[in-house]
Order: sequence, then structure tokens, then C-alpha cells
Amino acid sequence: MSLGQQLAPHLPFLRRYGRALTGSQAEGDRYVRATLEAIVAAPEEFPREVDPRLGLYRTFQAIWGSSQIDEHDDGGAGGSDQEAIARARLARIAPLSRQALLLTAMEGFTVEDTAYLVDVETAEVEALVADALAEIEQQTRARVLVIEDEPIIAMDLETIVRDLGHEVTGVAVTRDEAVALAMEDRPGLVLADIQLADDSSGIDAVKDILAQFNVPVIFITAFPERLLTGERPEPTFLITKPFQRSTVKAAISQALFFDQTTVPAAA
Repeated sequence: MSLGQQLAPHLPFLRRYGRALTGSQAEGDRYVRATLEAIVAAPEEFPREVDPRLGLYRTFQAIWGSSQIDEHDDGGAGGSDQEAIARARLARIAPLSRQALLLTAMEGFTVEDTAYLVDVETAEVEALVADALAEIEQQTRARVLVIEDEPIIAMDLETIVRDLGHEVTGVAVTRDEAVALAMEDRPGLVLADIQLADDSSGIDAVKDILAQFNVPVIFITAFPERLLTGERPEPTFLITKPFQRSTVKAAISQALFFDQTTVPAAA
């Protein structure tokens, strides 16, 4: 099997990581593209001593850490206000901590693998993750709309959201209900399942909401690779079912981290 064939199944998940790390579909995909270009240009330098997924992320981390592919080149992202806000927040939080949080909580790497990816001692990883969570939770709070038709999952999400110090504005189980709740009480964050109770789509519900006002969205799906092809406008933040509490926590923190409407939490 060629290296390309070995790496292909992992690309959607690398896109998820890149987008979560940068807060932008365009920026995240640009880092993934730079990673693939580096591998094609020098395949002999690809880490062969580890499994392909770990080697792929290691190459991405090298691109991110060494050059960040020129922060002054917007790569089509347009130098948005969102990026300016992110830079201001990044000045107050260690990027390495955020990487460790996403790699462990969202991407599911072990502490040992994460240490390899961010090039620190294994003992440092848990401290980095704790630092990231502490800093992010102090910075942000939001009012959250949950769009989820499975009662147990909806209750679980509500509990996680409230335990993080955020408020739940409502729980919707259909597209129409989601739009109505959003219009009635505008949320600062939306958690949206893909398939809803009446066979309507959470994606369509979100499109309807975003047509009225801007709000960060985290999609929840059992099939993330179907939404991360790189071929069309796609979610920036994505949670895979079944999810862990830590995954939801990391995704919420990252989505709010890049949101210009987020209210700083009280000290």
C-alpha cells in the first residue's frame, strides 16, 4: 500500500484538528494542504517509525510550529475580524496547551502520543491540558442552543454545557423547532445533531439560523468523514458520536475562543 493510501483515511480527521486549532475552515485546510505538500516534496522525511496517522499529525505539527505558513498570508481567509480576535486571545493562552487539549480530547491521542506530537516530555502533557482548560474557561461563557432529537444525548449535552458554566437556551428536536427557538432567544453557540426526529436535517436548521444571524456552531455526527471532504463549505467544529465529555468540552472551548460575541467570564 502506498503512503498516500495509508494517509487518506486520516485526512478528514486532520482537517477537523486543523480547523479547530485555527478556528477557520479555510485556515485549517491551508495547514493540511501545506502538510501534504511537504510530504509529497520529501517523502523520505516522513516519520516511518510510527503508524501513518501519528506520522501525518507529526508532519502537520512541524508545519504549524516552524512557520505557521506565514501568518501574514491570508490564503483566502481575508484577514478577518475573527482572526484578529483569535490573535488577541492567543496572546493570553499558550498555543502548546491548546494543541495538547485538542490532540487528547478531540483527536483521541494518548498522552504518550501527544507528547511525541508536540515534542515535550510525557509528564508535561497533562499539565498543558489542565492549563488550557483553566485559561479557556476563565475567558468565555455563552448561551447555548442544543439541537438533538435523542433525549439521553440531549440531557448529557445540557449537563456538560451547564457544568462548564454556560446557559442552555433550549433543546430542539426538529429543524423548525430549532429555528423558532433560535429566533425567540438568540444563542451564542449552537450544538447541532445532523439527523433530527422528523427526518429533517440539523445542517439545514443551522443554515436557516445563520441566514438570520452569525453564531458559532458545533456539529455532532457519527460520520465526520462525510462532512470533512474539503470539497465544499463545511463545519469548522465537529464532534464525533459517541462522544466523550472531554471532547465536547474541548470543542465548546475552541468554538467560543474564536467567537467575537463571547462575553469574558467574571473573575
